[in-house]
Amino acid sequence: MDISRRTLIGTTTGTLALTLLPVRVAHAAQMVDVRMWPAEEYTRVTLEHDEPIKFKYFLVRSPMPYRLVVDIEGLKLTAKLQKMISDVSPKDPYIQAVRIGQFTPTVVRLVMDLKSEVRPEVFSLKPVANYKYRLIFDIYPVQSEDPIAGVIAGLNNKGQQKDPLGDLIAQNRQSAKQNESSKETKTEPQKPAQTAKNTNAEKNKAQASTSKSKTAAETKKQTQPKAVAPKKRDIVIVVDAGHGGEDPGAVGKRKTYEKHITLSIAKRLERLIKREKGMKVVMTRSSDHFVSLSQRVMIAQKAKAHLFVSIHADAWTKPSAKGSSVYALAERGATSSAARWLAKNQNDADLIGGANFKEVDRRLQSVLVDMTTSWKINYSLELGHSVLQYLSRINTLHRRQVEQAGFLVLKAPGIPSILVETAFISNPQEERKLKTAAYQQKVADAILKGIKAQVKKNDSIMQS
Repeated sequence: MDISRRTLIGTTTGTLALTLLPVRVAHAAQMVDVRMWPAEEYTRVTLEHDEPIKFKYFLVRSPMPYRLVVDIEGLKLTAKLQKMISDVSPKDPYIQAVRIGQFTPTVVRLVMDLKSEVRPEVFSLKPVANYKYRLIFDIYPVQSEDPIAGVIAGLNNKGQQKDPLGDLIAQNRQSAKQNESSKETKTEPQKPAQTAKNTNAEKNKAQASTSKSKTAAETKKQTQPKAVAPKKRDIVIVVDAGHGGEDPGAVGKRKTYEKHITLSIAKRLERLIKREKGMKVVMTRSSDHFVSLSQRVMIAQKAKAHLFVSIHADAWTKPSAKGSSVYALAERGATSSAARWLAKNQNDADLIGGANFKEVDRRLQSVLVDMTTSWKINYSLELGHSVLQYLSRINTLHRRQVEQAGFLVLKAPGIPSILVETAFISNPQEERKLKTAAYQQKVADAILKGIKAQVKKNDSIMQS
């Protein structure tokens, strides 16, 4: 057979036809699922399979379009796999189409047609939780080497207010121009007809001179810049929607995913904060994609956040557990075994979501070192207590006190941080409630009211 017959054969639909080469892969891995998570930050494609596989990849830059080529050894190609691969979202910002075919008797070739040049990261993961082996493709835009920068881009341009000092200087300049103009306008004095009239004229002239001196003094006083108090920096709040993408979080009896609930509540809270004067908001994620714990912390640092609020929906082994609760970071240990269990569960998000640990920047890993201070812990506890008070008005409290444990996502140095468990998604009644727009809005409103009450009581975060 001619060697050209061993290349991928495209069809008009963008899928690939199989070559006639026989497949002689012993104990070939079977594909379990193919998932795609498109987002502006990056697109993730996940191939889940039941056995380990070997792979290598390279980029093709010409002829156009750009292509990412991946050769997979030890994978069985089936019609089902071809269909899964070809189902690419037309809204994906980076991938135009995905094709797959038998390249050699032992190698399956996957080709991604790209909309532009990209920076790919390809890595594999071992089985964890409910997942088997995974081969993951993270497609980043080549223009942005820093995936975090895009999240907070334009933050300083949102909701800007006028500069009072700049306005004052502009007014003074205008006033000075008007004064110069008035000086240049002269009137011809009347000639005196007799001595009595001259005397009166002199008196009037003296009065006019005195009045002019007063006016000049007042004008000079007005034109001097007044001392303006430094403009207060807006309070920056990072709202973190827990889980996302490959990491679904807890799943309710009615197949409600925690990641969807947290994102919906986070977006509602975002809208509320945007309406507040003197507040700005940054979201760690605004779509259904995976964000590692270290990236969430780094977003808060780069945004120079004053507060960090992570939103979740609790789960427990028994469906009877119910109520809302709030957690803060512990300098060491945990306040209860339940808090310790929850922290461990949340800290496993990177393993479940599929963090590329080999490519994670050292700076991102370093922020997870617990560099917290007593002030940060104390403020977090006060903030958590304030939020709990308002949550108690809309739901039962599972814990009446703020619990503490070693949550990685709350470890942004110097930034007071809390984790809000809005309700138990594992409780059928609360699962139904969590799915309603009314309850989601109440939760968002309660969190904001708690934040505002705490800031009014203690505004020391503005000096942090």
